Amino acid sequence: MSSAAAEAATRYQRTFHGRADQVAQVRRDLAAHLTGSPAAADTILIASELAANAIIHTQSRGSTFTVRCHASPGQVRIEVEDLGGPWRPRNPGDRPHGLDIIQALTGPDQWGTQATRTGGRTVWARLTW
Repeated sequence: MSSAAAEAATRYQRTFHGRADQVAQVRRDLAAHLTGSPAAADTILIASELAANAIIHTQSRGSTFTVRCHASPGQVRIEVEDLGGPWRPRNPGDRPHGLDIIQALTGPDQWGTQATRTGGRTVWARLTW
């Protein structure tokens, strides 16, 4: 983003096929969208993890999932909406998971999940600088 663009809010949204090869496309799209953002690398990592989770752990596998990104001065919010499925909390003593990485990047209370009206789920994360 140029200096002027960095001051303006930008939005990105795209629906992807629920296939593993689409995670790389998510990364490419967001890299292009967030050019010049100080949080681009962390946002792309988070989106990659959330997209992979949607494909591996939800009913989006073989169907679709949607990625949204809203960047504004000093912050970016990334969301991945999947088609739902059971949410399995981590067992104590399990090895760290991608969501642990997301929390380490965002800080406490800067990521979460919410149900959609259609029975799916949106997992979101916010980065600030």
